[in-house]
Amino acid sequence: MNLGEISDTLVWGAATAYTIAMVAFATDLAHATDAVGQRKAKERASTAESGGSPESPGGSVAVLDAPRSSKALGIAMSTMWAGFAIHLVAVVLRGLAAGHVPWANMYEFWLTGTFVAAGLFLVLQLWRDVRFLGVIVSFIVVTFLMIAINGLHVEADGLQPALQDYWLVIHVGVAVAATGVFTVAFAMSALQLLRDSRDNGSTLLHGQGTVVRGRNVAAWKVMNWRFLDTIPTPVALEAMSFRINAVGFVLWTFTIIGGAIWADGAWGRPWGWDPKEVWSFVVWVVYAAYLHARTTRGWSGRRAAYFVLVGYGCVIFNFTAVNILFSGLHSYSGVKRPTI
Repeated sequence: MNLGEISDTLVWGAATAYTIAMVAFATDLAHATDAVGQRKAKERASTAESGGSPESPGGSVAVLDAPRSSKALGIAMSTMWAGFAIHLVAVVLRGLAAGHVPWANMYEFWLTGTFVAAGLFLVLQLWRDVRFLGVIVSFIVVTFLMIAINGLHVEADGLQPALQDYWLVIHVGVAVAATGVFTVAFAMSALQLLRDSRDNGSTLLHGQGTVVRGRNVAAWKVMNWRFLDTIPTPVALEAMSFRINAVGFVLWTFTIIGGAIWADGAWGRPWGWDPKEVWSFVVWVVYAAYLHARTTRGWSGRRAAYFVLVGYGCVIFNFTAVNILFSGLHSYSGVKRPTI
């Protein structure tokens, strides 16, 4: 078994650890949800005894204000760190097997990008309590790793002549980091939209039943979204997402600048409207518009979150469909494009 094969095996090991972490995070979230329910019941009982008005349907009690520990949370964080460590070794061995930095094709890009996303979540957790992101971040990381290893995998090999440049380390490395940052910000904005919908009386997100094709669906048949009561408010989530996206935007700006410098040296022009260049610019414009609207035009709440979702969709499209479906000077995905 060579280094490349060992790296592939470790990717499966990392995905397994992340999956266990995801289940443990979900279990911890369920415990927190039960705690919210119990506190709400006590508050309603106390309000009824005092003759006050009952709690509004959209209200919620946050339990993340004070530190909380549980066996499930301990397992989740331990296995998340274990998966991250295994992931790190897989990335390093892939680079050693290929003889270059491990982000020269689509498989290596997603292998490293998911590593950055998982690492950013763990670093944020050291800084402040963001365990509510554990389920969605671990789910995204596992999903992208499985897509990479099953659909995008190529054998570790040397670089094409056009990529044998130190700008590969800088330009693509920064792009990988930016994508990992955008992934965590996307998770926060997605939760922000769900929490905002629940707080504003969404019937579906309150698990109170809904009407489907003219028939009333009982509450037990509708997904119970009570876990949203355990996460920060939409305002707090938006503030965190904004800060993370700002970092991602700076990294993406350096990505485009570095790419232009590299293109000028390699092809004699800094910009040529290649499909990858165009979509990289589209990503930059979307996030620039988001930051501008958020800071100067007063766009906040759901509109800002939708901007983030659109921006992340453009990022994913840029590193998947553009690489596979379009021919251009950046066609280094390593994956054979389908014939039409």
